[in-house]
Amino acid sequence: MIAVALTVVLPAAASAQQASTAAPAAHPPGAAIASGHKLATEAGLQIIREGGNAFDAAVAVSSTLGVVEPISSGLGGGGFFLLHDAKTGKDVMLDAREYAPESASPDKYLDKDGKLDPAKSINGPWSAGIPGLPAALVELATKHGKLPLKQSLAPAIKIATEGFPVYDRMSKGYAQRASEMEKYPGTREVYLRNGKPIQTGDLFKQPELAHTLTLLAEKGRDGFYKGATAKKLLAGVKAAGGAWTAEELANYQVKERAPIEFDYKGWKITTVPPPSSGGIALAEMLQILEGYDLKNMDPVHRTHLVVEAMRRAYRDRTFFLGDPDFTTIPQKVLLSKDYALGLRSTINPEKATPSDLLSGNPTPLEDDETTHFSIIDAEGNRVGATQTVNLLYGSGLIPKGTGVLLNDEMDDFALKPGTPNSFGVMGYEANAPKPGKRPLSSMSPTFMDSADKAVVLGTPGGSRIITMVLLGILGYDDGLTAQQVAALPRYHHQWLPDLIEAESGTFDDATARGLAEMGHKLKLPGNTAEGGRGSSHVWGNLQTVEWDKKTNTLSGGSDPRNEVGAAEVLPSTP
Repeated sequence: MIAVALTVVLPAAASAQQASTAAPAAHPPGAAIASGHKLATEAGLQIIREGGNAFDAAVAVSSTLGVVEPISSGLGGGGFFLLHDAKTGKDVMLDAREYAPESASPDKYLDKDGKLDPAKSINGPWSAGIPGLPAALVELATKHGKLPLKQSLAPAIKIATEGFPVYDRMSKGYAQRASEMEKYPGTREVYLRNGKPIQTGDLFKQPELAHTLTLLAEKGRDGFYKGATAKKLLAGVKAAGGAWTAEELANYQVKERAPIEFDYKGWKITTVPPPSSGGIALAEMLQILEGYDLKNMDPVHRTHLVVEAMRRAYRDRTFFLGDPDFTTIPQKVLLSKDYALGLRSTINPEKATPSDLLSGNPTPLEDDETTHFSIIDAEGNRVGATQTVNLLYGSGLIPKGTGVLLNDEMDDFALKPGTPNSFGVMGYEANAPKPGKRPLSSMSPTFMDSADKAVVLGTPGGSRIITMVLLGILGYDDGLTAQQVAALPRYHHQWLPDLIEAESGTFDDATARGLAEMGHKLKLPGNTAEGGRGSSHVWGNLQTVEWDKKTNTLSGGSDPRNEVGAAEVLPSTP
């Protein structure tokens, strides 16, 4: 069932008609937040009301999502935080991606026949990287926020203590993962009630997680990476058969990285660099597509060209991208308009390019259960953040006494070169695991700026994240509203397997037939095309906010596919 997410837009003092003839506004008329859960959106707005800025609100939204969306994110995971400081005009990305523990060598993930063993790569202690989200919350508060960390974490602590109603996606997700999660005493203590699993409508309290958040609030990063919480994390991982060390846990650091910037038809696009693959892939795709008049094309030819751009970008993702601290990435070449022109020249406007005709060797030169939120405040500060524990409920392991559900991000490494991971994407040496290395990600929080508008957008969706953000950017360029962008139908191509996947209703019969006649293979809901994942009826959970500087109005879009998401606008008080 698709539920319509709540979108509340409160009017600014001046009417749009009055503002339309004026110069673009210097500051937004309030704040706008869109997130995957209404309680997280409200937590961020509460912190804004208390005098915080977008970065303080991000702490509240992020930590609350970790409480109310444990299927998607939490203290045991990581993420990317794209920040815009209105006062300085500076953009920065906080890389809070998990990293590989020292024990995680590739051979640990193979079975006796040398094949990738998913029991280790996606379940239990060996699937978990060292978490980064707690360090990101501290960094946001201490370096960018106005309020104490303790104040910004208070909403999440309150909700973890008092509980919230379990929703369908949460209970159904648990049912899918119950056999793995119930192997671990710490997980059973959180998710079983009198020996029975959580059900929709239950009041879900997490007192141990509340205590862990309280220690983080009081002691900063040492409240998680050292001391009592760290000892419990290490003991829980060891009891489950894993091997983390106190030193690698204590040494985790958030890294500041320079965002990727490029232009697309009058928009300045600011997005994430490696270890996200999203920024480079978006730049490649959009710089290929800027050579076409997409707005005036029929649906078949427009989709064909977008798919061909996707195909080429994902091919480069496979061979060239990884953690830039460990891998030499030809970023300058991949971001070059000349390189995009060369790729564009290989596209036949009337016929699909079979993926096996694009070289499978390097040339010389991310589950759907992730979450995203977007924020703009009254000063013009912006945050786009995508965070995750990777697959549904991560590793399934909660170290006893912590309430912290650990990620299964090791599956995002190329654990066996040339072997697809859980999202069907492959990698080679550039994304092979090494101690302290961060796995390649598809998370792609993105800013869009034009003379009249400022936009924040992003979504979960595994390897489909990048293409959903691409379609969102094209939607804004077509003149759609924030809510229309959040609701756009979605399709995807990732080089291999050589298939267009799409949601239900994305293509009418004529468009699907036209694409097939061009040589494209389509995998649609109910379609039995070989290869690739079964195509879901709906994908992602896009959250976006927009400031129209010409009318000086704010708006938000929350994905209608999500039953509990919310986008809200809070006007400035006189």
